[in-house]
Amino acid sequence: MKGLKTEQFYAVLLTGLSGAGKTVALNALEDSGFFCVDNLPVTLIKTFINLCSKTPGISKVAIGVDIRGGKFLSDFSNIIPALKKKYRMDVVFLEAAEESLLSRFKETRRPHPLGLKDIKKAAQKEKAMLSPIIKEADRIIDTSKLTPHQLREFIISTHIGETGKKMAITLISFGYKYGIPLEADLLFDVRFLPNPFFVKELKKYPGTSSKIKNYVMKKEETKKFLNKLYPFLKSILPLYVKEGKSYLTIGIGCTGGMHRSPVIAEDLKNTLKKQKLNVSVIHRDLALS
Repeated sequence: MKGLKTEQFYAVLLTGLSGAGKTVALNALEDSGFFCVDNLPVTLIKTFINLCSKTPGISKVAIGVDIRGGKFLSDFSNIIPALKKKYRMDVVFLEAAEESLLSRFKETRRPHPLGLKDIKKAAQKEKAMLSPIIKEADRIIDTSKLTPHQLREFIISTHIGETGKKMAITLISFGYKYGIPLEADLLFDVRFLPNPFFVKELKKYPGTSSKIKNYVMKKEETKKFLNKLYPFLKSILPLYVKEGKSYLTIGIGCTGGMHRSPVIAEDLKNTLKKQKLNVSVIHRDLALS
């Protein structure tokens, strides 16, 4: 970071569609040592951050902003750019597919904040109202396929540690039949590797087990792939850091997300950690296959 930014102070503005997981994410940050406040009017964000930055003992804050901000949301585009010039700050926007939002509202039986019974129309209207915030977002995360636990892990892995001084790398193993993780910056398809699913005695074991790991890692195809993948990543990761990227998400996909992709993701995690990198892994579809 350069210029007049307050290096020891870090702020996260957490926002998004109702039902996309903002409460889960905000709680995760609070449990990780962030000073959190929810539903703060946009016009008070500047005052709040300035105050916290001068308060001893407060070095990390997270602010929840959502549709309840009403008419104040239009001020977002005027306030946030100025704050980003002074402070280390990330604006994180959570979204989800309409089917996922509908399912979540049905499960919780809570009404939509806009008061509309049609969740699809409510989500569309809400997204339009939040457009000033989306334009300023540093990261948009699709939580459609993430469980609350996975979302919590994802948020923690990308916003704690050295709070932005070291790029956080999140590895997501997934199954293509369940859709790609839209938040991924890089995607690697490992469906060409021999599949343990077709080996009767291995089919029931997950990719995190030693049986599947031994099967996949001993294959010549795997060795050739990793011998190309690791030098490639080693050459480009420093470029992301140089560019000032705070977090990088790498997706590793196989057919169902149960065998091959978890093996590769775990091996990649171990390899990157040996390079003193801040790495975490999420096996998104492991329990679905």
